[in-house]
Amino acid sequence: MIHFKKINTLKPFDWFLILGIVTTNIIYSVLAGEFDIIGSVAGVTGVVCVVLAAKGNILNYIFGLINVALFAWISYKADLLGGAALNALYYLPMQFIGWYTWIKKRDSEESVTVVAKRLNLSQRLLLAGVSAVFVIAVAYILFLFKDPQPLKDSATTVLSVIAMFLMVRAFMEQWTLWVAVNFISVVIWVIAFANGEAHSMLMVIMWMFYLVNSVSGWISWLRLSKKDHLPDLK
Repeated sequence: MIHFKKINTLKPFDWFLILGIVTTNIIYSVLAGEFDIIGSVAGVTGVVCVVLAAKGNILNYIFGLINVALFAWISYKADLLGGAALNALYYLPMQFIGWYTWIKKRDSEESVTVVAKRLNLSQRLLLAGVSAVFVIAVAYILFLFKDPQPLKDSATTVLSVIAMFLMVRAFMEQWTLWVAVNFISVVIWVIAFANGEAHSMLMVIMWMFYLVNSVSGWISWLRLSKKDHLPDLK
C-alpha cells in the first residue's frame, strides 16, 4: 500500500488557476444558458492535472485519466482526428505508465514530488530535428484523411507524444513542447468555435489555462531539475 504524507505542493498561483477554470466554466454556463457537463469536467480536471504536473506532483495522473478520456470524445466529435487518437490511444495508457514510473522517481517514499532532470545539448538538438520531421510527415497523413487543420493537428499530436514521453521520464524539456502545444491548441479550438463545434469555447478556455500553466511549469521544473545531472534515456 502506498502512503503519501507530503502532499501539499500547490502555491497561491496554482490555486488561482484551478479556481479560475472553475469560475470561468460557471460564468460561461450562465451566459450560454446551459451547463455543458462534459466540457466542464474535461476542462476542470485537465487544469488540475497540468497544475499538479507543473509541481512535479504524481497525483496529476488521477485527474489526467478523467481528462484524456473525455477530451478524446470531444475531439472525435469535432473531427479533430489527431487529437482524438492521441488521447484515446496514447495519453490514456500513459496515465498508468506515468504513475508507475513516477512512483519510483519520487524524492522520498512519502512524497508526491518527482525528481526532475534535464537533457544535454546534443539530445535537445536531436529532439528538435525528430520533432520537425514527424510533424511534417503526420501533417501529410492527416491531410490525406481530410483533417480540417492538418498542420496544427499534427503539431499538437506529435509534440504531445514526445512531451508526454519526456514527462513520464521526468525531463524538464517537456515544458518547452507543452508551451508550443498549448498555444497551437488555443488557435485550433478558436477556429473550431468559429465553426460552431460543440464544447469548443470551453476547450478554448481550458487550453488558455493550460498555456499559462505550462509557462509556470517550465519555471518550476527549472528549479526541480539539476544542471549537473546527466540523464539516462534507457
